[in-house]
Amino acid sequence: QVQLVESGGGLVQAGGSLRLSCAASGRTFNTHYMGWFRQAPGKEREFVAGIWWSSGRTLYADSVKGRFTISRDNTKNTVSLQMNSLKPEDTAVYYCAAGRSGIVLVRTGYEYWGQGTQVTVSS
Repeated sequence: QVQLVESGGGLVQAGGSLRLSCAASGRTFNTHYMGWFRQAPGKEREFVAGIWWSSGRTLYADSVKGRFTISRDNTKNTVSLQMNSLKPEDTAVYYCAAGRSGIVLVRTGYEYWGQGTQVTVSS
């Protein structure tokens, strides 16, 4: 099993920044990549960004490219999401996830999920 704990959510004004962190523990060696997803009220959970543990290769949703940056610290088993130039439409619960199946962009590619952290961007 892998346990994931997110932190860093909160309330910020449009144009501001937040940094989310995800601490992974347990059998993390069974996972190949980490991802961030988000879910706004009444909407499906959507992919935001992903990163591979070994190579550091990253993928981003078009809606966040150039504004968000995902990074990892293999020594601490942590993944972070730096969010800049935040917009009201970024408001959602953000989830950290870990997977190994190779399908980074979709929910089914992840076996483990955190509890989520709320991000609210006011206009």
